Amino acid sequence: MKKEIPVLYEDNSFIVFDKPSGLLVIPAPQNEHNTLVNVVNQQYADKGFWRLWPCHRLDKETSGAIIFAKGKSHQKMMMEVFKQREVLKKYIAFVHGKLSSQQGELCSAIRSFDHKKFRKNVSAQLAITRYKVIEQKKLFSIIEVQPVTGRTNQIRIHFSEKKHPLVGDRKYAFGRDYSLKFRRTALHAAELGWKHPVTDQKIKVQSVLPKDMEEFSWKQ
Repeated sequence: MKKEIPVLYEDNSFIVFDKPSGLLVIPAPQNEHNTLVNVVNQQYADKGFWRLWPCHRLDKETSGAIIFAKGKSHQKMMMEVFKQREVLKKYIAFVHGKLSSQQGELCSAIRSFDHKKFRKNVSAQLAITRYKVIEQKKLFSIIEVQPVTGRTNQIRIHFSEKKHPLVGDRKYAFGRDYSLKFRRTALHAAELGWKHPVTDQKIKVQSVLPKDMEEFSWKQ
């Protein structure tokens, strides 16, 4: 039996799981079966749920809080809350180097990444990311990140553009040989906050820093 995914919050409409690093949320074009969707559906099958519906996504290497709906209608409601930017999202990230400001806001129009440069054109969408430094280590900074918008890979792209790519990021760090070694992108979805679309209750869910990131920070 596969290890169950921890539940951070649950009500009649939604479940917030504590996603481990290394799992895709949904199957990729390669039809990978070991996904978060498959695991949590198996986990809840004996509780009478035919299917759980993801309301947003996290990258494969990103850990932390992710919301699933207990029905398609609830998924649509929650996705609309995300679309209206009414979900507070906070991440913990490790980024290379020392940032020049203790807090700030990053803004740029991003579309996608093609190996050597970011594609930017009329169809690119504005992305906004706020951050504040929590702790400065010798070779990297521990920061709290709050994406205002929800573009694909937004946090990773923004800090790469700022010349402070995320520790462990092999896609947006331009292949530079860093002295720091971490087995995955050091990004954790630490907090979600929103107004429940059914009950109007204010919800806040937090996920503690996973063991790999915690131990890495101790050793530096």
